[in-house]
Amino acid sequence: MGARPWHRHYAPGVSCDFVPPRTTWTEMMSAAFDAHADRVLIEYYGQSLTYAEMRAQAARVAAALQTRGIRRGDRVALHLPNCPWHPIFFFGAIAAGAVVTHLSPLDADREIAFKLRESGARLVVSLTTPELCRHFEPLLAQGGLPDLVLCPDPVSGAGRDCPVLAGAIPVDTFWAGQEGAAYAPVAVTPEDLALLQFTGGTTGLPKAAMLSHANLAAAVYMYHEAMKDEGHSQPGKPALVYAPLFHIMGLTTALLKRTFEGGTVHLRLRYDPDAAAREIEEKRIAAFGGVPTVWIALLQVPGIENRDLSSLDYAGSGGAPLPVEVYQRVRQLTGLKLRGGWGMTETAPAGTNVPVGMPDDKLGTIGIPLPGVDLKIVDVDDPHRRLAPGERGEMAIAGPNVTGGYWNRPDETAAAFCDGWFLTGDIGYMDADGYFYLVDRKKDMILSGGFNVYPVVIENAVHQHPDIAEAIAIGVPDPYRGESAKVFVQLRAGATPFSLEELQAFLADKLGRHEIPRYLEFRSALPHTPVGKADRKALKAEEAARQDLADKTGQPI
Repeated sequence: MGARPWHRHYAPGVSCDFVPPRTTWTEMMSAAFDAHADRVLIEYYGQSLTYAEMRAQAARVAAALQTRGIRRGDRVALHLPNCPWHPIFFFGAIAAGAVVTHLSPLDADREIAFKLRESGARLVVSLTTPELCRHFEPLLAQGGLPDLVLCPDPVSGAGRDCPVLAGAIPVDTFWAGQEGAAYAPVAVTPEDLALLQFTGGTTGLPKAAMLSHANLAAAVYMYHEAMKDEGHSQPGKPALVYAPLFHIMGLTTALLKRTFEGGTVHLRLRYDPDAAAREIEEKRIAAFGGVPTVWIALLQVPGIENRDLSSLDYAGSGGAPLPVEVYQRVRQLTGLKLRGGWGMTETAPAGTNVPVGMPDDKLGTIGIPLPGVDLKIVDVDDPHRRLAPGERGEMAIAGPNVTGGYWNRPDETAAAFCDGWFLTGDIGYMDADGYFYLVDRKKDMILSGGFNVYPVVIENAVHQHPDIAEAIAIGVPDPYRGESAKVFVQLRAGATPFSLEELQAFLADKLGRHEIPRYLEFRSALPHTPVGKADRKALKAEEAARQDLADKTGQPI
């Protein structure tokens, strides 16, 4: 396997030979429900659920699912933002032996339809809030939708009429008669699937990583082992959570890990920096994190330097590059080094973690592999060949948290592995001390505000515009989101240019909000490679050169 120099950077008491117990998430959540019955698990704008109350709600959902014919291995889709209904239905579906698949509230209608077909979901859960349930109106009209359960949310639906769509099932009807149902989770094995989590495909169509109970359990144990003696990992410690639970990072680190540890999750629907500062102070929050934009906005809260943030024991940032000045100011403000790491949907998402004792000269690192994870750098052209420290190549990962492959995609599954290692598509290097650095992405993925955005998806949507002959999308630096999409357009003969706002309006029902381009440039011709493919690399080089010139001259690009 090669040397693992990162072992010497583990905190005292963390095992270098750690092997996560091979178990199921069902067993882990059941043990947590019993051990911490009287503690608060979820607090949501004043509404609280203890571990015992969550167990009762999960039992009720499981019984209702089984009454509707949901059996072990059947898929249940959750189209839910951060609200108590997410953990209630997630834990309930798991207790029923079902496999959860997430639909992002940011998904466009066609993406939702595709994911439902691809996963074979037999039931989907969403909110009566108009912005969410409206996505299902055309599917209901077409008759191609599985059972749709709609739940009320007093926060996103506040002050508005939020009726249940015709043809949908109100949650009160869905679980009527199941009050007081016994908590009797269906027996599953570690090899059974727990989650089908969609990620991008090489064709632009999403593909679902198959995450087993063993994968999820291993990831939770890995994160816990790395930080088990830190204050925020102790029972009863509160975390303020804005990270979306429908995303693998939020699901595993904010919900599953905290549940396993007996923590309290202060769950919030949407980010409000003023409220975050107040709640950290008033609720004595121990753990808080998010994408860099979360910290940038928090630092801009008037009088933030006078707020009492001393309760914070963990401050995390991830999902996009972190500006050095933001890191330094957060450290001045809290006394904490912003920590984070790297992971993927396919790794559930355990990968690396910045240790609490990271030296200052390692700023920019994605950290060291979590206990139980193996990571190496391989030659991009020959992944059988391992590279030496300092050499740049593709990151390859192995461990019990790594997916077994992609749902109904045998070819993509086979291409993703080499010698038993998962090829991540990320380019990086390991230094002599065992710290890893991410320097590029093998694929052309755009990382915008913590969300993965795929250029081909944007291009497919833009090409539907009747005046556009060709379009190429790339990621460009964005001081707020890390990266945003920029589209280069070649118009059809005789067509007249249009504004960015007009293009965004055209794309509103074709792309998710996070995928909408923020920049637009018209070209008389677009660059291509010698074999005729769109040359994103050339456009990226042009943008980098323009940015470099702007930095040198002080003139905006």
